[in-house]
Amino acid sequence: MTAARLAEDYALCERLVRDEDPDRAVAVQFAPSDKRRHLLALYAFNIETARVRDQISQPLPGEIRLQWWRDIIAAGDGASEAAGDGTGVSSPERAGGGHPVAAALLDTIQRFDLPGAAFERFLDARIFDLYDDPMPSVTAFEGYAGDTASSLIVMAAMILDRSKAPQVSDAAGHAGVAQAAVGALRLLPLHRRRRQVFMPADLLAAAGCPAEALIAGEAEPTDRAIAAMTAFAKDHLDRYRAHRAGVPASLRAAFLPADLTATHLKRIVTSGRAAIETPRPIGPLRRSFSLWRAMRG
Repeated sequence: MTAARLAEDYALCERLVRDEDPDRAVAVQFAPSDKRRHLLALYAFNIETARVRDQISQPLPGEIRLQWWRDIIAAGDGASEAAGDGTGVSSPERAGGGHPVAAALLDTIQRFDLPGAAFERFLDARIFDLYDDPMPSVTAFEGYAGDTASSLIVMAAMILDRSKAPQVSDAAGHAGVAQAAVGALRLLPLHRRRRQVFMPADLLAAAGCPAEALIAGEAEPTDRAIAAMTAFAKDHLDRYRAHRAGVPASLRAAFLPADLTATHLKRIVTSGRAAIETPRPIGPLRRSFSLWRAMRG
């Protein structure tokens, strides 16, 4: 694969993240310039796998698509090993399948030796998105978030500073759960249209909100469920903040998307269901200022 073609693939990742995930698109600008395109490839992969549900009518084709990603990443690992043996195989060309995000991701995985097992767990967790089964428990939600949102933070940290990344596993764990919990709140209207329940069943039971009431949008039980999920998110956000002082400066950019979680959560605490049903986007100046302040510690 030529450098020019790979540059085009990374440029597509940048456009995708800018269009679909503005929080991460701005956060990337606070990372060192030589690391930005690799973070964008990681975040573009997250977008591609998150939207599989919207591209299918039945779960099985979605599982096939996620398996395609597994095969692509596994083939890239094999191609990297072959190239190291002197065969001269260009792994993105061999294993990217002509997919720009896959090619950029494989280049990033190989440059920074990102763990294939983490991507395997990430893709396994994404299977939940394809089905209408309710999230069974708070513990299951924390596991899901750990394998998706928290894993993205850890891999972003590995891109930014591999030697210091092991220091932030606890911070990443809580930040990712808070981020996923607030994401589940913000996506409630979409999940309701899908008849999908991301809020944990035991949390809903404690709040006196049956899953069907949440899907139907019944006001009082939904408000109780939102309050319970908000408290759950805040608990993990507070735990993340307790660890945040120990996050090395070189890794702070990996946590910036999670830092914006506080802004989204505050709006939900203040306005409740209204902030979810009729959301107001964070303005670009406020987003940039919030991230700049977070980078300063």
